[in-house]
Amino acid sequence: MRNLGLIIVLALVLLIGYGGIMIVDETEQIVIVQLGKPVRNITEPGLNFKLPFIQSATVFEKRLLQYDSAPNTILTQDKKNLILDNYAQWRISDPLKFMQTMRTQALAQSRLDDIIYSSLRTQLGTHLMREIVSTMRDSLMHKVTQNANASATDYGIEIVDVRIKRADLPPENEQAVYDRMRAERERMAKQFRSEGDEEAVKIRAETDKNREIILADAYKAAQEVRGDGEAQAIKIYATAYQQDPDFYEFIRTLEAYKEVFDEKTKLVLTPESEFFRFLKEMK
Repeated sequence: MRNLGLIIVLALVLLIGYGGIMIVDETEQIVIVQLGKPVRNITEPGLNFKLPFIQSATVFEKRLLQYDSAPNTILTQDKKNLILDNYAQWRISDPLKFMQTMRTQALAQSRLDDIIYSSLRTQLGTHLMREIVSTMRDSLMHKVTQNANASATDYGIEIVDVRIKRADLPPENEQAVYDRMRAERERMAKQFRSEGDEEAVKIRAETDKNREIILADAYKAAQEVRGDGEAQAIKIYATAYQQDPDFYEFIRTLEAYKEVFDEKTKLVLTPESEFFRFLKEMK
């Protein structure tokens, strides 16, 4: 009987010890609940203790959690509907407060829908669509994150980052926007073509002017060279004529015969013509 009692006591001690010892993983944080009421947090990893049978442990995720919302419609400052598909990263910063207000991650996800959408609608509704889509997206999402995090703190939640995955126009507006974009690109193309044609006309006019100047200068130079050559030829002819006028006349006449008489030339002249004087003298 003594041995049986000792075994029972040892079993009770082991049972009580096992029920009171907890090993907290580094990815976990725990809320100790006593008789249905949360009493304390355990956020550091390691060996911890609780009262067996009286206290229980509720485990929550310590790592970053992903929130992915369904697409929602936002009205921008320029009265355009924009369908946003956004996501966020969040964590449970205060598990005790989280358990008291949210209790489960599913309920927290539902609450995040309201918080983040409200912040998006407030911030983006005061800006133009082109600012949201391109120029100011980063700064706007930073403000959305700050405002959403301030609202989520009361629930033991920290919103680390909110981002836009996709921003689309409603289907009924896409064609109108596409038509405006195409018209704008066509206008720019016509402007570029017009500027190109204008520049081409200027280049052609400048080229034609330079061509005429070059041709005029060349013609002027050619005339000057030709004039100098003819002046020298006349001077040579005059010198030759002065030395022997009769011989000069004979040579010039022979040159004329050579130029005139060929197979295709026909002359109709009287025999007494001065042109045949040297031919008559050769008889």
